[in-house]
Amino acid sequence: MVMTVTTSTGNRVTMYCLGSLTFVPSEAVKDEQTHNQVLQRLAETNDFATAIRTWFHLSDDVNAPEADEYVYHAIASVKLSQVQRAVDVGGAKGMHGWYRLEGGDLLPPPPQADIESYISIFLPSTATASALTAFQSNAKRSSIRLRSATYLLSKRYIASDWHPLGNQLIIPKTKKDSKTPLPSNPYFDFWAWSCRNLEWCGPVPISSSASTSPPASNTTDEAKKDDSNDTTNKIILTNPRMSHHILPIFMHHFGCAVPSHESLSLLKLFARGRSIIDMGSGNGYWTFMLRQYLSLGPTSSQSQQKVYAVDNNQSEWRVMWIDDTIIADGVRWLSSPSPSSSSSSTSCPSKGGQDMVLLLVYPIVGGDSSAAGGKEGGFTRQLMKAYKGDTLAVVGTQNGNGYTGFKGVTMDEYMEREWKEEGWRKVVQCPLPSFAGKDEALFVFQRGEALGNSEEGLGAGSGKAKKKKRKSGKQKDVEVENQNGEDQRDGKEEEQAEEKKEKEGPNE
Repeated sequence: MVMTVTTSTGNRVTMYCLGSLTFVPSEAVKDEQTHNQVLQRLAETNDFATAIRTWFHLSDDVNAPEADEYVYHAIASVKLSQVQRAVDVGGAKGMHGWYRLEGGDLLPPPPQADIESYISIFLPSTATASALTAFQSNAKRSSIRLRSATYLLSKRYIASDWHPLGNQLIIPKTKKDSKTPLPSNPYFDFWAWSCRNLEWCGPVPISSSASTSPPASNTTDEAKKDDSNDTTNKIILTNPRMSHHILPIFMHHFGCAVPSHESLSLLKLFARGRSIIDMGSGNGYWTFMLRQYLSLGPTSSQSQQKVYAVDNNQSEWRVMWIDDTIIADGVRWLSSPSPSSSSSSTSCPSKGGQDMVLLLVYPIVGGDSSAAGGKEGGFTRQLMKAYKGDTLAVVGTQNGNGYTGFKGVTMDEYMEREWKEEGWRKVVQCPLPSFAGKDEALFVFQRGEALGNSEEGLGAGSGKAKKKKRKSGKQKDVEVENQNGEDQRDGKEEEQAEEKKEKEGPNE
């Protein structure tokens, strides 16, 4: 939680970052000069500690990393000075050993060109689907890049062929001459540096038995020869639980997962003018970014559309990005009667979150080994029972490593197993910028009228789902559809030309 403190001059200020009296999120993201200086310093010196201290305005008494006694508790307990020493070690002693052959030794790190190609997948200036295809088609045989690209493509799912929103689900790249600049996403920029520094070019399966789609059809004849020497399918993550000292710093200053332009745009699209509940909002970074994205473009319902950040405050964060987190038990907050006053925060504005989108970013599912305790999946199960809306978005692992999730089961597998009969259907699974050793994705599930009246939508729930036609004529739907349609038309010719260029490009 943010704190209000009294300075030596007697002024009362809100402290968003422990150790800084001047860091204000809404102002920091607009400070292009400091932002560019930090990125340049990272690129030239890899001085991560100074970059963090500079960006978050840590006070003079902690300008030397050794003087900063704050302990970051996450997957490990570290201080900023210790993290910088780990960065300085580089790849020695297997510190960058993210990939290996199953049953074999660690693999050499991927080339920087492959790392840059992985980062580019998530840039707002690229169309994710096209960038992923290029990531695969231009990869060398038996390379980490090819394994990662094939894996990510096999996991990606966008229900544009049958969902009522159709091709609007395919988020176009941003236009260079856009009159509405996108909000700054500092987490993405720090993450991109970490990929380069830690020599990470994307997740791969945790075992060779993991199913992936076949290699790209335009693989050269030479690459098809002597498949016995092709070790691509044997490349796996060295240790699904392995990470780096940088991650606790990222978690405390930004959050558990990096929001991408595609994921934020999809959440805005699925909201269709409705409010979003960021349940288990942590330090509020996703709420902060969503509020900026929801404010983009003309929307008549914009003043009523909100993002409610709800958290039980069981975790500690060095940085808070918002000052209006609702401290409450998620299930109780959802289940409480709707308040008579719209300004009340003691309960959900719409009981059960009906006509609201529910977002869970790395939810603690519950279980003996989790902070939520109880039977595994208990917390998630109770939350699902309490939620009365039709759109659930979950950010979490997609490789079954159990990282803050179910043991050996991904969120889509859990939803298929326990909630299919209630009409829930997966409509999106898209990769997110993943920290070294991790494998994050955005899952979106819907039910009822949100699925439309297609055969796929009506079939959800094995007969239990109500076969109603999706209501049409809602003004908020029309506005969102028109806006997305214009964006797609404006960028269509440029995108098609780029796709053609990527497909015709020679293999590396």
